Amino acid sequence: MSFLATAPDDGHDAPLVDPATLQELGAQLDNPVVAKDFARDYARMWDQRYGSLAAALDRGDAAGSLDAVLSLKISSAMVGGLCLARLAGELEDAIRGGDMDHARSFLPEVAERGRETMDELQAGHDFRES
Repeated sequence: MSFLATAPDDGHDAPLVDPATLQELGAQLDNPVVAKDFARDYARMWDQRYGSLAAALDRGDAAGSLDAVLSLKISSAMVGGLCLARLAGELEDAIRGGDMDHARSFLPEVAERGRETMDELQAGHDFRES
């Protein structure tokens, strides 16, 4: 089972959200409600997830930054957040390369794409409590 979707060649044309990815997750789990719940929780946790990443990068904590960016990359890919998953992959490369200044330079774009991705996810799904 692979949750990491392949983006177009340069990765910069990836859609914010690919709804087919979340539908596939629901099919793989044989429960679309669980997939929808996962997407709802993912969107609700955005501020916390971004805050953890930004704080770790600001501290220069490579291990904490790597943990946070991997969480962002994998969970984004699982809900179909292709653009954010691609961006997190680039950020991961900078962290693994030891260039924390370059890694920190990704934060404004991660914040912007993250907000856009959460907006699109919430617009595409009714996350109100039943």
